[in-house]
Amino acid sequence: MNNSVGNSARLLWAGLRALLVLTLVCGVIYPLAVTGVAQGLMPGRANGSEVTANGKVVGSELIGQRYDLPLGKGQETAAPDLKWFQPRPSNGLGTNSVNTQYSLILSGATNRSGDNKELIDWVTAAKAAVVKNNSVPGHPVSPSQVPADAVTSSASGLDPDISPAYADLQVNRVAARNHLDTARVRELVDEHTDGRILGFVGEPRVNVLQLNIALRELVHGTGTR
Repeated sequence: MNNSVGNSARLLWAGLRALLVLTLVCGVIYPLAVTGVAQGLMPGRANGSEVTANGKVVGSELIGQRYDLPLGKGQETAAPDLKWFQPRPSNGLGTNSVNTQYSLILSGATNRSGDNKELIDWVTAAKAAVVKNNSVPGHPVSPSQVPADAVTSSASGLDPDISPAYADLQVNRVAARNHLDTARVRELVDEHTDGRILGFVGEPRVNVLQLNIALRELVHGTGTR
């Protein structure tokens, strides 16, 4: 009996020591080492790829934001503020009261099949809105000009980028709303268009947050050519 108790005590003590050592190594030393390396080599990415404007953090280049007008009386859905370049739809997101600019608590795809009536209705309504919102005198937009990313959300619903085609579609409207030269706004889009990663991975893209920060600087006369 005494041997059995002694063996059990030794096993428990060995297990406890293993737990303490593994907790120290995996729960303290390894995370600190990884954090230290990340902060030393890529502090911007390690801290969430923050985007700053006028000395303030205004978002992350990895997470999309909406650009909406304040809710009017009786409105359930905010209308887009058409002075700004608009992001992709975010139909896969849930709602929350923590971040009123973009619903970050729940994110995901719509999980609708291509022939789902609700998805078809969303896309049809979104296309009609894109055509209406971006048609300005002398520059009408036809449904055939609307790219897919203008009417569909990404798999996460948090995509911060749009295609150059969708950004270009918005140029005339943004220029008209801000009383800017169309050619200068188009230059702004070109300046903020990133190519494929390593020249062949992915597609060209435009980060909406960074583009709108540059647009704000241009509107207020602080942008540079």
